Amino acid sequence: MKYVLNNGAGGGGARLGLIVLATDETLEFEARQLLAGREIQLLHARIPVARDITPASLGAMDAAMPVAAALLPEGLDVIGYACTSGATVIGQARVAAQVQSVHPQTRVTDPISAVIAALGHVGAARIAMLTPYVPSVTAPMRALLAANGIETMHEASFAEGDDRKVARIDPASTRAALLEAAKTPGVEALFASCTNLQTFSIIDDVEAETGLPVITSNQALLWHMQVLAADGASAEIAAAGPGRLFTV
Repeated sequence: MKYVLNNGAGGGGARLGLIVLATDETLEFEARQLLAGREIQLLHARIPVARDITPASLGAMDAAMPVAAALLPEGLDVIGYACTSGATVIGQARVAAQVQSVHPQTRVTDPISAVIAALGHVGAARIAMLTPYVPSVTAPMRALLAANGIETMHEASFAEGDDRKVARIDPASTRAALLEAAKTPGVEALFASCTNLQTFSIIDDVEAETGLPVITSNQALLWHMQVLAADGASAEIAAAGPGRLFTV
């Protein structure tokens, strides 16, 4: 019996890959909400990581990255390494090099690179940042943002070192922390960091109450992956996700 080949499960749409932390229980759930009904393939691989998030445990993912990347199929348009703090500690260029050692023709991004691009897209250079991290993890991120012209005017943290517990932080707690952070004079955007932190249910509400754009790790990563897949034509993904990021 003969058969006809097509472009795969997503028809003619973008083919995206994610390298997801073994402890992450949030990113895939929020990605399904954002991409539902769209002709986009989203394929996942997992990367081992210790439950306790420290600079050392984050850095240990460097060696495992090509192995995780090799579990994704060939021919993807974009691969995202889905760890904001991990990309900060390992380094954005190193992340891309490790993934492209297996997928040399594929574009690569990560949440911190995506957040920097997203803040530029909404025109914000002074932010209030909320993280679940311990101080040793937050400090390098703040320094990286500063090196890219982004001033952190207010910083708040849940100080949770166990990544498995981060997935269970109630979005109401995140909402309250962001609303408090928005009171900081001169803040132009609110940034909630970590792919394991649930945010999609509160982004629009916080933006409406504060008048400020809200950028989160998952929202920015999924936006940036689509922008890269569309060769920068962000208009093609307008209104495809929560927050002002998808409509400006």
